[in-house]
Amino acid sequence: MKISIITPSYNQGEFLEQTILSVLGQEYPELEYMIMDGGSTDNSVEIIRKYESRLAYWQSCRDNGQADAINQGFARATGDVLAWLNSDDMYLPGALQRMRVAVQGNGPESPQIFLGNCLHMNMVNLKEAFGSDVRHAFETHAIELNDYIVQPSSFWTRKTFALVGELSAELHFAFDWEWFIRARRAGVPFQPIDDFLSVYRVHDKHKTATGGDKRIQEIAAVYGRYCAPAIADSYVKLKTDAKVQAMGRCIDRFGLWKFFDTKKLLYRLFFRGLTRRISWGDFVQIYKM
Repeated sequence: MKISIITPSYNQGEFLEQTILSVLGQEYPELEYMIMDGGSTDNSVEIIRKYESRLAYWQSCRDNGQADAINQGFARATGDVLAWLNSDDMYLPGALQRMRVAVQGNGPESPQIFLGNCLHMNMVNLKEAFGSDVRHAFETHAIELNDYIVQPSSFWTRKTFALVGELSAELHFAFDWEWFIRARRAGVPFQPIDDFLSVYRVHDKHKTATGGDKRIQEIAAVYGRYCAPAIADSYVKLKTDAKVQAMGRCIDRFGLWKFFDTKKLLYRLFFRGLTRRISWGDFVQIYKM
């Protein structure tokens, strides 16, 4: 079963090599890996050239944003299963083999989306992390009401992309969520997987942190398109309220988030709880952490 992975990137040389190694380090025999660089001016192209013999395709030229770059990659993809991995995220060891088993067990010939769990890692100190609970999220919340998508651990069959269509290239912050909403409304089944498949880097430079008002307005527009306008208005008020923002900064500064959800894992619990599934030592060696 061929799996096609697309990595969109622009000036992410700081993280790009670890992302590439996390994909190639899977040692998956039927991997089709492409990197769609948006014309980076840092050392990204130099890094890509180090691994070009193992890439199905790569380019470095101007595009119309992240969603457009991903669409260009999927237009070239020939895999039975498709996914994209952003250039500051990583796959955990064995992720693609685990996905192969899941897809074969459910039938690769039909539209389906597979969602694994994701480890969110604080890249400031590398000492805190928390895990997602994708099954709980998708069983208890309507996707239209929750813009949280575990995108790095998401895969889908080729027929899913043919049914749902391309990502909305006019969106720059919420295109993944909007695509998942369209998939749900098209009747595509969502299959949660309880294993951790990827690492999402929490750092000051990623789009979620730097999007500001543009990100808020874009998410509100998606709410307005698929939900009641009142929800969109409430979202904007919540995200722009000074008291709410001050509380959020306090939560981040003092690490209070870890007391709000018993399912969130501290870094030390990752060592204790998940080493039966993966070898953290191998992870460090493969990904040069």
